[in-house]
Amino acid sequence: MQTISPETLLENLSWRYATKKFDPARKISARDWGALERSLTLTPSSYGLQPWRFLIVSDPKVRETLKVASWNQPQITEASHLVVFARRSTLVKADVDKLIHRITEVRGTSASALDGYRSMMLGSVEKTGADHSNWNAKQVYIALGFFLTAAAMLGIDTCPMEGFDAAQYDQILELGETGYSATVVAPAGYRAADDKAASFKKVRYTDADLIQHI
Repeated sequence: MQTISPETLLENLSWRYATKKFDPARKISARDWGALERSLTLTPSSYGLQPWRFLIVSDPKVRETLKVASWNQPQITEASHLVVFARRSTLVKADVDKLIHRITEVRGTSASALDGYRSMMLGSVEKTGADHSNWNAKQVYIALGFFLTAAAMLGIDTCPMEGFDAAQYDQILELGETGYSATVVAPAGYRAADDKAASFKKVRYTDADLIQHI
């Protein structure tokens, strides 16, 4: 495994910001985008259930329609790529069994060896009154954080966005019958030279305000 220096890590994280204006002429290379897509699938989740779907929207017509559903924010169409992070609306026994099967497939273990883990997952999934939609939305934001950080490490700009009509997104992307719901959006590309927000100093509370050593 190769590592980067602490200085490089902090420099890249300080460099990134929520890009307000993308350069539509600059596109992310296939190699870089492939790494970013893979970063999404490498995101950790509770129990490893991965209750999400990542929709990479390339069709210009669809993106124009999504822009209208995003109160005409230009990032939706100007960015090189657009990711819609969708969450599973609920979780059922079949989702647990799907993961168990995948574990046996990848690790070469038997399903019976995972009976205890399966029972533990089912205890959470089948718990009376479980708010799966809210739980899964929290998982989606872990994926968003992974994506934003990975992009920053590659020198690629992003803009996390909640400013859109989720119901319209679900309709436009035909998510209604899939069991998934649009949760957050992240355009990715390269900042425009005249994006004034790029020059703004990053505003964060001090370490002393935010970090407590116990």
